[in-house]
Amino acid sequence: MKDIILALVAGGLVGAIFGKVGLPIPAPANIAGLMGIAGIMLGYVASTKFF
Repeated sequence: MKDIILALVAGGLVGAIFGKVGLPIPAPANIAGLMGIAGIMLGYVASTKFF
């Protein structure tokens, strides 16, 4: 749980910095991008647990 909270705080800080500097967010803007990230995570977990 601690890792999740730290990741959320770090992401929030990076997002705030990007917002202040005026850079676009380095994250997918649509559902296809989010599904790609989910697929990468699922593939990683599957390969480390089952192979």
